[in-house]
Amino acid sequence: MTDPFAELSTPALADACVRLGVPLRAAPAGLRAVVPGHRLAGRARPVRHHGSVDVFLEAYGDAAPGDVLVIDNAGRTDEACVGDLAVLEAVAAGLAGLVVWGLHRDTPELIEIGLPVFSYGSLPLGPTRLDDREPATLTSARFGPHLVTGDDVVVADDDGAMFLPVARAGEIRAVAEGIRRTERAQARRIRAGETLRGQTGFADYLDRRAADPGYTFRAHLRRVGGAIEE
Repeated sequence: MTDPFAELSTPALADACVRLGVPLRAAPAGLRAVVPGHRLAGRARPVRHHGSVDVFLEAYGDAAPGDVLVIDNAGRTDEACVGDLAVLEAVAAGLAGLVVWGLHRDTPELIEIGLPVFSYGSLPLGPTRLDDREPATLTSARFGPHLVTGDDVVVADDDGAMFLPVARAGEIRAVAEGIRRTERAQARRIRAGETLRGQTGFADYLDRRAADPGYTFRAHLRRVGGAIEE
C-alpha cells in the first residue's frame, strides 16, 4: 500500500501541526525502530496489553490492511510485550507495522521478518502477569500522555512517532509538504554558499526586533517565507 506520508518526516509533520494549531501528540522521547531507518504510516489500531498475546490476535482480526498496531503496555520496562510470533501474525494480517509503548524481544527474528517495529528497547523477559481487561482494551491506547484511537493516523521514523487526527491528516500532510519543499530549497542554497542568515534576512530581523521587542523570529520567518521553525 502506498504511504501517503512518504518522504514526510515526523519533524515536518510536527511543524505543520503547530502552524495549523493542531494539538501536538508525539510519542515520548526514546522510541526507536528495531531496524534503524525503518518508517511506517497508517491508521491506528489501538490495543491495551494485559499480559497475554490474545489481545493482539483479536485486534488483528478487526484490522484493515495498512493499519498500525499501537500497543499500550504502560511504558513498562520489566517485560517485553511483543515478539516474533506476534509480528509474524501482523505480517499475515497485512499490517504496516507496530508501535509499542513498552519493550520488545526476539530482536534477531524481528530484523529478519522486516516489518517496521518501534519500541523503547528490548528485554528477554516476557510477561508473567495476567491482568483484567478494560472496556477500552481494543478501542484506545495510552501512549505516554496521549490517548490514541482508531480516529488517528500514526507516522513513525528515526525521530520518533506522531499521532495525527484522521480528520485533519490531509491538511497536515499538505502543509508538511510545503515546509519540506521550503527547507530542502534552503538546504540547497546553504550548500551553494548562501548562508541561512542571508536567506532569512537575519540582520533585518535584528533591526526590527531592536525597534519592536515583540517581533519574534517565528513571525519574521513567516514574513520572509522561511521554514526553520514554527
